[in-house]
Amino acid sequence: MTSVSMKELLEAGVHFGHQTRRWNPKMKEYIFGARNGIYIIDLQKTLKKVRESLAFITNLSATGKSVLFVGTKRQAQEAIVEESLRCGQHYVDQRWLGGTMTNFTTIKKSLARLTGIEETLNGEKADALTKKELSKLEKERGKLEKALSGLRKMDRLPGALFVVDPMKEKIAVAEANKLGIPVVAIVDTNCDPGSVDYPIPGNDDAIRAIKLFAGRFADAIIEGRNLWEAHRLEKKAEQGSRGGTVDQKKSIADRVRAREARRERTRAHAHASRGSGGAPTRTTAEDPAPVAGSPAKSDSE
Repeated sequence: MTSVSMKELLEAGVHFGHQTRRWNPKMKEYIFGARNGIYIIDLQKTLKKVRESLAFITNLSATGKSVLFVGTKRQAQEAIVEESLRCGQHYVDQRWLGGTMTNFTTIKKSLARLTGIEETLNGEKADALTKKELSKLEKERGKLEKALSGLRKMDRLPGALFVVDPMKEKIAVAEANKLGIPVVAIVDTNCDPGSVDYPIPGNDDAIRAIKLFAGRFADAIIEGRNLWEAHRLEKKAEQGSRGGTVDQKKSIADRVRAREARRERTRAHAHASRGSGGAPTRTTAEDPAPVAGSPAKSDSE
């Protein structure tokens, strides 16, 4: 199971909160104390919360659901993009567009528009356009690409959000809450932990801290996806095994029907021989006809 150590939290500076004059009283239970006007976060509680969150994300990914990484502040952008791509998930590193989830149909239309523009610019149709028209399309493409690049292949709503700084991403958090999508978030001493489902008390401004958390959650997603893939292959193998059993039963049934058909033909042949006054054949229903290519028994045997 993916986890994190106290040493890693300390080295990344996760324990440094905001200035004491900038805090949210709802974070009081996660604050160890203050030093030089800076709140110190209780890393024992952080450790507990991050482990709970990692377990949740692993289990979620093991069901095949996706996680949307959200971090538009400058310190978070690089880690959000890098780690989401590493674990094959989607991300938002630029301004969150209102309705990204609550009006997902419109977002999908915008994505389709982006794909259409790219096909036009890269295809033969571009030769028929004027410089002004090409410039207009390039500008629109650049705008859409910047806003939606991390959502290109997202064809359905995510199973959860991983957010850096829920205060900064309050619109994304509000949309997730409205849709009942769980939110895992790094919450600093100025945040409201009640706005997210899985709050992780920690420094949401330090690049090292953000990279640590984003990396661990990417690891948890990869672990969960591997479990999901293993389960899918196991289920497929079981279905194949059941299919083999059905085929075997069908083969047996076919052989039984063929044997009954041979017996029926033998009875008909014997009946015809008796009716014509000829000597009855030695082959009976109880003695099937010999296999082709094998020597027939003679009366002397």
